[in-house]
Amino acid sequence: MATTTATKTDKTSKGSTTASKRRPARKGAELTREQNAERGFQASEALSENLQKVLVDLIELSLQGKQAHWNVVGRNFRDTHLQLDEIIEAARAFSDDVAERMRALHALPDGRSDVVAQTTTLPDFPQGEIATTEVIDLMTERLDAVASTCREVHDDVDEEDPTSADLLHAILEKIEQLSWMVSAENRTPKK
Repeated sequence: MATTTATKTDKTSKGSTTASKRRPARKGAELTREQNAERGFQASEALSENLQKVLVDLIELSLQGKQAHWNVVGRNFRDTHLQLDEIIEAARAFSDDVAERMRALHALPDGRSDVVAQTTTLPDFPQGEIATTEVIDLMTERLDAVASTCREVHDDVDEEDPTSADLLHAILEKIEQLSWMVSAENRTPKK
């Protein structure tokens, strides 16, 4: 038989009793359902804005990656085409992670196309067919721009919310690895 008092006692297997540390159930909710949904840590406006900056750059990276994917031509086409898929997949997954982290902190992610276009730090991507060597350079530049945004906001994010900073660490690790791997396509060994 359950009781709702904080001093409830239970018998252990040896016959002694221990006090329960559970709080008693509340009698009726004083808050509305919407208010109850907004409990816990809430992101400040600055934290929300910093995560939003990363979000729009990741969304734009996935869109530009697709543009490159559809229009790349030339030597090593297949390798470049597949590498672009890897970039797109990472950008999409990370953008979802960032947006869901924002919601967990009661912030509102904004991935609408006009917002992304107006606020991304990534430069425009050219229209039309693009040679593989140029795509490599363009995508390296964009990967580096996303990494730069993550690094730019990192310390402020870490100060307020180390968990969100951990997400930035994961993004940086993968994005910088992709930048290194993609840029290696156009490099020649140093002598």
